[in-house]
Amino acid sequence: MTTSSAPFAVRVYHPADERSWLRCRVLSFLDTQYYDDVRPRRVDLVEPAIALVAVAPSAEVIGILDIEIDGDAATIDTVAVHPDHQHLGIATALLDAALPQLGARGATTLDAWTREDIAANRWYLGNGFVENFRYPHVYLSDGDDDRGFQTPDGLSTPVTAYLHGRIDDEAELRARYRRVYICRQYIRSVSGTVTAPSRPRDAPNAG
Repeated sequence: MTTSSAPFAVRVYHPADERSWLRCRVLSFLDTQYYDDVRPRRVDLVEPAIALVAVAPSAEVIGILDIEIDGDAATIDTVAVHPDHQHLGIATALLDAALPQLGARGATTLDAWTREDIAANRWYLGNGFVENFRYPHVYLSDGDDDRGFQTPDGLSTPVTAYLHGRIDDEAELRARYRRVYICRQYIRSVSGTVTAPSRPRDAPNAG
């Protein structure tokens, strides 16, 4: 597969890709709200799953798409494109390669979760996804209001923490914590028809 600017090939992920895969993921996330979601190794997907990569002629991984499948529902675990190769259609090429495989494995819907980054939200909306659900991701950072947090005896109050909140509390959370993101669930049908939004059965529990 080629684009007008640079060639790339979409294929199945191989274990030998791991270091290049990790580098692509870290660099892709660096300028996003997931900038600190760093992994020292690639986490094995729960099978059944689809793991695809886009590779340059040098064999460098420049795009990633990992999808886990649970019955008729599939979820994007990771989609990322190396910043030096963005806007070339790589993520869409990976998605186009995955959709027939999902259908063949019995999946009828595909969903994904993302934060407020404009490019990511635009990509989902441009590829047949619709927003289904949203809730806050909340980080307690040094200097934030830590009232109400408890730790085991012998430990300090939390220095950092990551929590899920309720969308109805967004204004209060933003006033109390400096780092609050709205996480959105996007969903589409594998066949390409629009999926009517509805609260997912496994929506994150903020209670």
